[in-house]
Order: sequence, then structure tokens, then C-alpha cells
Amino acid sequence: MRRRLLLLVALAVLAAPAKASAHATLLDPSPEYRERLAAGPPSVVLTFDQAVMAFPDSIAVRSGEGRVLSGDAAGGADARVVLVPVRSLPRGAYTVRWHVLSSDGHPISGVYTFGVRVAAPPPTEAFGASGPTRTEDFVRWAYFVSLALVVGGLGFALLVLRGMPSALAGRLYKLIGLGIVATLEVGIIAFLLRAEGALQLPLGKLLYADLTPIANGTRLGTAFMAMTMGFVLVSVLVYFAWLLDRVVFLWPAFVLALGFSSGLSLSGHQAADRGSSWATQIADWIHLSAALLWVGGLVVLAVCVWPLARELRRDAFLRFSRLATLLIAALLGAGIYLSVVRLPSVSDLWTADYGRVLLVKIALVTLALTWGAFHHFVGRPALVRDDASGWSARLGRTLIGEASVAMAILLLAAMLVDAKPPV
Repeated sequence: MRRRLLLLVALAVLAAPAKASAHATLLDPSPEYRERLAAGPPSVVLTFDQAVMAFPDSIAVRSGEGRVLSGDAAGGADARVVLVPVRSLPRGAYTVRWHVLSSDGHPISGVYTFGVRVAAPPPTEAFGASGPTRTEDFVRWAYFVSLALVVGGLGFALLVLRGMPSALAGRLYKLIGLGIVATLEVGIIAFLLRAEGALQLPLGKLLYADLTPIANGTRLGTAFMAMTMGFVLVSVLVYFAWLLDRVVFLWPAFVLALGFSSGLSLSGHQAADRGSSWATQIADWIHLSAALLWVGGLVVLAVCVWPLARELRRDAFLRFSRLATLLIAALLGAGIYLSVVRLPSVSDLWTADYGRVLLVKIALVTLALTWGAFHHFVGRPALVRDDASGWSARLGRTLIGEASVAMAILLLAAMLVDAKPPV
């Protein structure tokens, strides 16, 4: 009865309409977002959906070197229109930064780019945009960890446990649910940090900024939107699996989680940098998926199976050991291929920032592989021979150690995403 009531509440929440925002929205910029023009425009014109108040510095058009090439902004005959005259623009990429006062009293801002006889860069690379920070590295690491809890937790339940034993169901659902919530929340934080770097606004003003050029005009924004909606659907499927006690709902949730995780591969170095191809994108997705299944599986084995299901330890460990062998092979094969593509010469390993981070990652992967080999060749036979020999308790502690090393590898992976590979 309680679960049916929760189901009705969830459906009511999903069906409830969202409240519309009241502040002004930019409807029609001219030039348009990332538009490529044959000649420089005489002016930049912004049209909003309601009346706005313009200031002399409401619109600034800057060259790639940062020179301001626009005059004073002014409102048009229509109170919804703000325009600024622009000097004759030579060939190049240009950044438009704007801010106006909405009729509801909220200051709204935005940034976008256009090009004259060249392709415009994404707004995250507009003039004045800051690069990735250590905060973004940490947030991306948290994002990887949350994805590992979802993908690894679902994969372990379906491929290793082959169901959801009652002894583990409560904690395993909580672990997967924690991962889903963290994926959604941390994903929003990561997107806002990147938008903050592009717009150069404090958080208070960022809440009323126009994020459309970043959401729709960048690989990062497109991936963020798709992954957010995808993992909302994953959360619904997992919720129904728990509510109705039907493990069958976990299979589509697992497939969707793996599929939408590819958004990271489709928006990163392997999709955007020189040398990228469909092969590098697929290899990156394989590399990421294997890592998520491996790390998430280790966490489930250490914090769910070992403390809660003594009778399942042996079978779960043996099955995960076989699965981990395949995952490590896929992770290494894809990783080696991507390293060869991204590093033009061996010396880049110690001369480029990207290469130095990769070296540290390789060292940690080697440590994790050694740890895993110990589990496979020493712990596994001992566990098969006699579960009462003391190995069971010791393996629980060493699994936590291997999972910790794997978490550190994810941190370095997050740093590699933000590091620029050598050309």
C-alpha cells in the first residue's frame, strides 16, 4: 500500500506543470549565435520577448584580441530591442557580451560569438572566458564517481548477482539511487561552472543569465541536456524496479545509463580535437564504460556484498573476477589506442601537461592491476578452497583498498579531460 501511494505521488509530481519564468528572454539576436557572415554587420541587434532597459555598455563587441569594436548601445523604437553600432569588421571571430535590465527588475546577461568569413568558436571559448579550474576537476571527478555508482551498481546487480537478493536490495538500491541523484546534481553544477567561466558572472547574476548559446551551441551543453534527461528516465526505471519489486526494469535502466554516458565521449577531446574520428569516440566510450563498470562493481562488492551477504561472497567474487578480466582488457586496449592518437611523440609523456597527468594515471592503473592480480591469483584460490580460512574478512578490506585506487584513477581521468592534449 505504501509503495502504491508513493507511485501515485511520483506520477502527480511528473504531471504537474512547471511555473514559467517572468524575466526577459533573448528571442532574436542579429547576428545569430555562432553565425558565419560573408561581411561584417553594421550593428548588433538584440530582440527580447518583453521591454528591457538598455545602458550605454549593454552590448560590447570584441575582437579575438579583446579590442572593443562597438559604440554605445541604445534602445530602439520598440522597447524590446537593443542595438549597438559596430565598426567595419575584418575577417575573424568576434564575441558579443550583453546585459540589460528586465521589466521585472532582474538584470540579465549573456554571451555569444559570430564569425566574419571564419567559423565562430563556441561561447565557452569566447574572449574573456576562463579555462578549466581545479574546482571543475573536482566536480568532474565527483561526476565520474556518481556515474560509476549508477552504471557499476546496475551492471553488478544484473551481470554478477543476476537479480536483486533480498539481503542486498535495500543497500544496493540506495547506492544506485545516490549515484543517480549525484549524477543529476553534480552535472548541473559542472554545467554552471562552465557557464560561469564563459560569462564571467558571479552566481547571483548567473541565475538570470541567458545560457542558451552554451546549452545549444556547444558539445558540452548538448551532452549535458541529453544526459540530464536520460538519467531522469533512468531514475524513473530504477524507482519502478524498487517500488514494484520488478528487477526487469533495471535492464532498460542499465542500457540507458551506458548509452547516455557516451555524452562525455561525444563532447570531449576524442570528439572535438584534431585527429578525432568516430573510432576515437567509440574507443573513448568503451574506455569510460569499462572503467565505470569496474570501479562501481568494486564499490558494490566492498560495501554491499561483503558486509551484508556472507553466503554470496564466494560466487559474487568469482563472477566479478571473470567480468573484471574482460573490463580491464577493454579498458587497456582502448586507453592505449587513445594515447597513441593523442600523443604525437613519446616525449610528450614528460614534456606536455596532458602527458604528465597520463603518466601518473598509468602508474596508478599499474598499481590497481597489481592489486587485482593479487586478488585473482592469491585471494580467489584461497576463497575457493576454504571460506573459513580468514581470507574472506581480509579480502573485504583489500577490496576497499583497490576501490580507493580506482577512485584516484577517476580523479586523474577528470584532470585529463580538462588538460589540453599536444597538437
